[in-house]
Amino acid sequence: MNNNNISVNNGKVLNAQYWETQYQNKNIGWDLGGISPALKIYIDNLKNKSSAVLIPGCGNTYEAEYLIEQGFTNITVIDIAPTLVLNLREKFNGNSNIAIILGDFFEHQGQYDIIIEQTFFCALEPALRQDYARKMNELLTTDGILFGLLFNRQFDMGPPFGGSQEEYRSIFQNEFNILQLELCLNSAAPRANTELFIELKKVNS
Repeated sequence: MNNNNISVNNGKVLNAQYWETQYQNKNIGWDLGGISPALKIYIDNLKNKSSAVLIPGCGNTYEAEYLIEQGFTNITVIDIAPTLVLNLREKFNGNSNIAIILGDFFEHQGQYDIIIEQTFFCALEPALRQDYARKMNELLTTDGILFGLLFNRQFDMGPPFGGSQEEYRSIFQNEFNILQLELCLNSAAPRANTELFIELKKVNS
């Protein structure tokens, strides 16, 4: 794997060095410092603590911390920034309930019952969004669920990159049954009224 430019199969490129620099310089203004209330509430309603859970583009992954606190035992997180991944390995200190992977989401292989979206989609170049939807479908088990938060606004420059309900529906509708795609009413305060909550169920081919 080339940590400067990680290619995906259609020739588009993710710049791993960009994200590595952000973590080295502690330039992480997107970081909420804790799990989003909307994600916490959804996790609280999950019953199967042995479900295989993936968090791609995981960042400081407060979601994984919370999952472990709630007794989940099969968590995988992945990110492309080596400094971040090193910090996570120190933070979780060999906890057997979590696998921490340095790598490219688009090259990752596995099968997951649940995938959590939190600031990964908005970090990708918009040209990668259809690839994201297809890859998420590929990684989910039969009847697997992708849930999380997407920005319901536009930004002058990205990342983050924003979007709208209509755009997201067009991206996901061929790969998923859309169970929820609606304004999030319990966002973290800094993102109030600017997020959509998604719950998407894999469409099986």
